[in-house]
Amino acid sequence: MSLERALELAERGRGATHPNPVVGAVVVRRGEVVGEGWHEQAGGPHAEVVALEAAGEHAWGATLYVTMEPCTHHGRTPPCVDSILEAGVATVVAGSRDPNPEAGGGLERLRAAGVEVELVDSFEARRQNEAWRTWVALRRPFVTYKVAVTLDGRVAVPGSRWVSGEESRRLVHELRAASDAVAVGMGTVRADAPSLTARDVAAARQPRRLAFGRGPLPEGSELELRSGALADELAALAGEGVQSLLLEGGPTLATAFLDADLTDKLLVFVAPVLGGSGPRLFGDLRDSRRLARFEASRVGDDVLLSAYVHEP
Repeated sequence: MSLERALELAERGRGATHPNPVVGAVVVRRGEVVGEGWHEQAGGPHAEVVALEAAGEHAWGATLYVTMEPCTHHGRTPPCVDSILEAGVATVVAGSRDPNPEAGGGLERLRAAGVEVELVDSFEARRQNEAWRTWVALRRPFVTYKVAVTLDGRVAVPGSRWVSGEESRRLVHELRAASDAVAVGMGTVRADAPSLTARDVAAARQPRRLAFGRGPLPEGSELELRSGALADELAALAGEGVQSLLLEGGPTLATAFLDADLTDKLLVFVAPVLGGSGPRLFGDLRDSRRLARFEASRVGDDVLLSAYVHEP
């Protein structure tokens, strides 16, 4: 329960910690919570330090539950491992490893100093920072492909502007608002002239809006054209601070990303309609692949299917 509470606390920092991950921590002594904290903003104290300060002297001999392995490096703040050792914590339970090659190894250092450590390796803890984990470990954005399809797998309905329902379309705008960048291919640009903005939802800032392909962009388009190899463009975007990329558009771009093994997650909105004709979800893929964490949920009259190509 204490790790679940730490996950809840971590979410309070969502939107304020970028480019850092969200992290939560709980200090428990003799079965009682004596301190809580979360990473509130980039450059501020990390969750462990906040929780330990809240616990004060009660941290001595206590158990610290934290959603991610405590860091060991000097960044804008000192290593959290130092604060844990100084506070006299007896046990540390971490929900996930820190994939940052510059900051990992905290659990080993704590164990070497006599602290009992436990790694839960919680999927929920890893999913909570899925974009950041990919960005810091692979130096590219976490790529989510979103698409709406008919029950017979078509991505368009003849005579209709939309495939999915209103609730699904609103969720897509929320996904855009939560992403660092949104992208389509040039085929979608020419066919639909999409704006790719997050509309009618709370958005702290608009995502960067991209078009992958040779171009040229139509006159007046506000999209950024990215014409290089996909892997090179993603590396460049990561270097510019883009941690999450929401990929929209048609089957050509979706197939290219999958064949290049650059797609991490699929979100497929299935509408209760038969398209009858038109392009399908994907083109011919070079290889088959099994997906992980397959889930289905209702969104209005549609069903949202989600799965991971690469689990975080």
